[in-house]
Formats: sequence, C-alpha cells, structure tokens
Amino acid sequence: MSSSAPRVLSGIQPTADSFHLGNYLGALKQWVTLQDDHETFYCVVDLHAITVEVQPADLRHRTRVAAAQLLGLGVDPERSALFVQSHVREHSELAWILGCLTGYGEASRMTQFKDKSAKQGAASTSVGLFTYPILQAADILLYTPVVGGQADTPGFRVPVGEDQRQHLELTRTLAQRFNHRFGETFVVPDAHILKSVGKITDLQEPAAKMSKSASSPQGIVDVLDEPGAMRKKIMRAVTDTGSEVVYDEENKAGVSNLLRIYSALEGTSIGELERRYTGQGYGQFKKDLAQVVLDALTPIRERTEKFLADEEQLDRVLTEGARRAGQVAAQTMELVRDRVGFVRRGF
Repeated sequence: MSSSAPRVLSGIQPTADSFHLGNYLGALKQWVTLQDDHETFYCVVDLHAITVEVQPADLRHRTRVAAAQLLGLGVDPERSALFVQSHVREHSELAWILGCLTGYGEASRMTQFKDKSAKQGAASTSVGLFTYPILQAADILLYTPVVGGQADTPGFRVPVGEDQRQHLELTRTLAQRFNHRFGETFVVPDAHILKSVGKITDLQEPAAKMSKSASSPQGIVDVLDEPGAMRKKIMRAVTDTGSEVVYDEENKAGVSNLLRIYSALEGTSIGELERRYTGQGYGQFKKDLAQVVLDALTPIRERTEKFLADEEQLDRVLTEGARRAGQVAAQTMELVRDRVGFVRRGF
C-alpha cells in the first residue's frame, strides 16, 4: 500500500479461544476490505487483556490463536502490519506520557470503566482498567503521521463502533492537548465509523449483545466452532411463538437478529429475505441460515488451523509485523521524547 494512503490502526483482545460472529460481522470482516485502500496496522492487544486476571499459558495461547484467526479471515501480512501489542514497547511508554496529561475526572468519566467497575466493585477493579483508555490512545497516536517535514499528511483513521466513540474522543483530546503544550506533533485522528450491520445479539437472549463475558455458550456462534455445533446453535436460536420471517425488533427480536446475520453474511437485504421466506416458517429459514453461516466461517476455521499448525511461521509473521510497526512507533517516540524534554540517550 502506498504511503500516501490514509493509515488505519485497530486492535482486538485475545481474551477467548475464538472470536465470535459478533466480532466478525461488527469489525473484523471490514478490516479485510480496509487493506485495499489504506495503510493498515492491526494488533493483538495483549496489554489490554491483562486488565482482568488471566493465566500466562492461556494468554500466550490465545494471542497466537487471535493472530491466526486474523490471518485466516483475510488479513494479509504483505499488505498489513500484523503484530502483538507488547512486542512494540513504545505503546507502554507513550501511555505513561499521555497519562500524565489526563485528568482524573476525564478518566473516571469513561462509560466502560464506570460500568465495569460498578459490576466488579472497587476492590476488584484494577488501575489498569482505569487507565485502559489512555493506553488505547497511545496505541492510536503512535501510528498517526507525525507532523513536520511534509506539506500534506495522508490522514489517520480508527475503525470504531459506537461503543468506542467516547474513547476515540479522549484520544483526540489528548492529541490536541499534547500539540498545544509541546508543539504540533500528532495528527488528530478521525473516526472511521464501521458500516453498521446492526447489533448482533445473543442467540438465546436476543435482547442482549452477543458477548463472551455475558452470553451462554449456546448464545454465541464462535468462528472456530465445529460445523455440527454451529448448525445446532442456529437451529436452536430463540425466535417467538409465531411463524412469519419478518423484521420486527420489538415483537420478534430473535428473528430480527437472525435476519441481520443472514443479511450481513450473504449481502442480501433484509427486505429481500423477508420476501424469500414468505409462508415458509422458521424451520427452513434457520436451516438455510445455518448453511450460510457454515459457508462463511468454515473456511476461516480451516485456514486458522493451518496457521496454528506452523507456530514458527506464525511467530515469524508477528515478528515482521512488529518490526514494521516498531519503525513507525520509534520515529514517533523519538519526536515525543524531544518535545517533552527528555535528555537524549547517548548510546
């Protein structure tokens, strides 16, 4: 990708043994298409993952599984820098500097922190969870084109859903604050609002978002599910006492969720699907949807397994991605250290 193309940075946590359908349709599917006309940096954010307790062996395994899945769904290491967050140490360094520019009140107002800390209680809430959005800001700003030397900068975009908009606004605020205090350094990033497929909800609790932390195993379709398990989950998905396949969020939340999934995977409008299944009932609809899900996800699972089978090659991909990302991050931090006033290291 030409360096004149706008840059994109996005990351995903390795907090489970598989991504789920909501992750895939909500963001990851679009990561692949962004490679066509952007300079893309994608990372597995293992530093973020340790804001909750996790066993070291699980974290290590899940980090590789996450990277393999990204490759399996179409992230191309020839076009994108795919790397592990902790492999680029400048993420942590810039987070400390930005933390020193962030007000306590600003950090405490972050909605996700308030929600999670309210559920967990103060005694179980770590400082890492509190400063999570600041590390996220560092992740982003490390890869913004640094101001200086060029008349035109290609811009910087961050793919986000609505639930991350507040965190991106904090990032923009911190970039502007740094620039005001220390001189123009960061290009203030723009949100790249992901094309909405609507919220993908729990197959058993269609009023709730599909989520590893909240959903039951039967409510989640995992990207790495075996075909039989995947088909069974779709066939057992909650609908309602009627039989019409129509989109009605209020009265048919379960059917509406299945229609969103079908539409997003097949590229067919919901209206067309409603017409297709007029008079056919839920049985045929679910059977066809299960096949659509299998056709979309089975090749990803098979490719992921191949990448995981060659761990040395997978690690080489991540090492090369970290090298490419590290070159950009090191250039950014060299300027940041100078602007802040740190004495240049003499060796």
